[in-house]
Amino acid sequence: MSPIHFILAAAAHDHDHGEAGVNPVKEIALQFGVDAPLLIAQIICFLTLAYVLWQYGFKPVLSTMEEREKKISDGLRFADEVKIKLEDAERKHNETLKEASEEAQKTLATAREQAKDFEAKLRKDAEERAEDIVRKAREQMELERQNMIDDAKKEFANLVLATTSKIISRELKDEEKSSFSEVAAKELAEA
Repeated sequence: MSPIHFILAAAAHDHDHGEAGVNPVKEIALQFGVDAPLLIAQIICFLTLAYVLWQYGFKPVLSTMEEREKKISDGLRFADEVKIKLEDAERKHNETLKEASEEAQKTLATAREQAKDFEAKLRKDAEERAEDIVRKAREQMELERQNMIDDAKKEFANLVLATTSKIISRELKDEEKSSFSEVAAKELAEA
């Protein structure tokens, strides 16, 4: 029991029994000037004041403090979540940049390969065209050479015929000329 209980019990006991015996608690209370009804009234006032302060003062303040602690805790948790999300976003961003860089490298390598293939194709086409031009030129030269040979043979045959007719001193008929030219052309062709 608390000292206040002792004092109250002693005061109540003395009040009921009168001053028959000397109660040491009562003597101490009287020496300190404690009056039981006044003490009880003060205790009731104190308890009432404590209750009112607790209900309308401390409880709202405590609930406000708890709410603020919760908000701060939620804010810290949210900050941690944001930090994690930011780190995740940065990681994803770096991965995306890496993938884009790799894709760009692949695209660049493909473009270079296609450019090489295109260049090789153009070179091959140019070589084929050049070979075709050279072949056509050779064919044309061969055709012209053959025409020149044929013309030369005819001219030579005509010269032979003219020379032969002068030698023979007579003139040949057209049939004889052509027969003689054909024979001379055959002999030249064989040679």
